[in-house]
Amino acid sequence: MTMRQQYDVIVVGAGSMGMSAGYELARRGLKTLLIDAFDPPHAMGSHHGEPRLIRHAYSGGPTYVKLALRADERWRELEAATGEKLLERSGVLNIADPNVYSYEGRFPDAANYGVRIEDLTARDIRERWPGVVVPDHYRAMFEPDAGYLYSEKCITAYRKLAVEAGARLLTNTFVTGIRPEKAFVTVTTGEESYIADQVVLTAGAWYRSFASLIDVPVRAVRKVVGWFRPENDSFDAGSFPGFTYGDASGGYYGFPSIGGAGVKIGRHDGGVPWQPGEPLEPFGAYPDDEADLRAALEAFLPGAAGELIRGVACKYEITPDEDFLIDAHPEHPNVLLAGGFSGHGFKFASAVGELLADRIELGSWGRDIDLFSLSRFSPTKSTNSL
Repeated sequence: MTMRQQYDVIVVGAGSMGMSAGYELARRGLKTLLIDAFDPPHAMGSHHGEPRLIRHAYSGGPTYVKLALRADERWRELEAATGEKLLERSGVLNIADPNVYSYEGRFPDAANYGVRIEDLTARDIRERWPGVVVPDHYRAMFEPDAGYLYSEKCITAYRKLAVEAGARLLTNTFVTGIRPEKAFVTVTTGEESYIADQVVLTAGAWYRSFASLIDVPVRAVRKVVGWFRPENDSFDAGSFPGFTYGDASGGYYGFPSIGGAGVKIGRHDGGVPWQPGEPLEPFGAYPDDEADLRAALEAFLPGAAGELIRGVACKYEITPDEDFLIDAHPEHPNVLLAGGFSGHGFKFASAVGELLADRIELGSWGRDIDLFSLSRFSPTKSTNSL
């Protein structure tokens, strides 16, 4: 085994959070190494399949709302730096059966932080978007300034800028060991070994691979999304918003038909457990893969429930309470942890990368993120190395 040169920071996992952090670190002049088991953007994690919703009137209180607004600023800065269109202001229509879920708890935070929202009745919804079919007692919260991000383009943009800023990126490289010491951390990849002052672990759905270093309750599940052919152009991007939908059957999210790709829909809850190293069964491996998504469309967007154009399987990585994990290792402060983002995390990637870079460069997170602390989980097993 050969010892490579030392870095200021090594980022293990260069997906959405890791690539954002790598760019932030490199542009600040820190000698940065990014290592990914694949070649991002790729289809082995949680970021493929393009659009991801970005919303600001968020559940979870001010921590999320302020972080979402900061993330929005950072996405616009990324657009300016690359000249790429990464964010579409389509608006997001959040529909719910009030017997199951209410958005009213978000209204005070929206007012406090200047987030524009509209409280809509079922009649309002049907009049503005005739393709939506909802019972009379349903309600919706519409965010006109929300929209969606082109996830793969975002990661490609961060990758380009990170490398231009001096970061080194190792692709198709599995990390086989992380050994923290008091003054440095050693990271091994097969026959090679690297050392750094600090390490950022952003392993996504592969977090369980590092359980011997830090046993955190981040689990991975197989999820599916599908694109369906609408019956007319009323569901096209530019006239139809991004959306979420919740009733007794579950919670769903989706997007208008972008460039004729079809209306995209996925389900937030549920999923099949997955472990790192296991094969990911493709879309259609389970009868419910298409049937579940189609049933939701038939219930509230029947005009979009046409032919299945495409379906893909991906991975969620989630914590028990579905809040993020952003913290330092309890025994090794030179190892930072960031995980549990899937399902609602991509929109925050630009701000999370900044948080991690602030912690490394300045010694503090730069904002109150106690909500994401590791200490909320107990017990937590940790050891000295992987």
